[in-house]
Amino acid sequence: MRFTRLQTWIDSQYENPRGIVGTYIGEKMVRQHRVEVDWTIEQLLIQPDNRVLDLGCGAGDALAQMLRRYAHVHVTGLDRSPTIVRSALKRNRADVHSGRAEVVEGDLGTLPFPDAQFDRVFSIHTIYFWEDVPAVLAAIDRILKPGGSFVITYCDGKGGVNWDGITAIVREQLIPAASVLGFIDVHERRGPDSRDYHTVAVTGQKPV
Repeated sequence: MRFTRLQTWIDSQYENPRGIVGTYIGEKMVRQHRVEVDWTIEQLLIQPDNRVLDLGCGAGDALAQMLRRYAHVHVTGLDRSPTIVRSALKRNRADVHSGRAEVVEGDLGTLPFPDAQFDRVFSIHTIYFWEDVPAVLAAIDRILKPGGSFVITYCDGKGGVNWDGITAIVREQLIPAASVLGFIDVHERRGPDSRDYHTVAVTGQKPV
């Protein structure tokens, strides 16, 4: 019973990091997820002067990587955890002060941004926690500019084990919702394995 409660608490920290332990977990995820972060950034096909949003930005590593690689890009990170937002702000302090980046606290279901503000929206390892997949995708559609695109990266298994539950969420909820919203060129793309986890992304584009 004690082990079960401890495991539940640890799992909750990955979903919504809190306090000193949450800060540690945020930095641990930076180290663990670099392969997925680098690959996802490549899939975004970022262009000069793009405005890019990272949903569930964690400790801000993806923001930092984009700012290093692209001279003319503005990045925004959103996360529900005040603890992790502080870490992301600290990691990107200079660029936040210069106006190239911002990090905000908020919920994926009700994105606190004006309509048609971003050219690219991406999210890494958050779909497992989406309470309402069509609602989150509708929010992404609202804040994307015409011609903008999204990349949702996740893992669907480890080693020889496939995670059928995640695959079902993607194929029975995410992809159909994208079709209903009118996204085009929606497809799954297989990425590199990371620590033996199977990396996948769903991508789609908003019509011009």
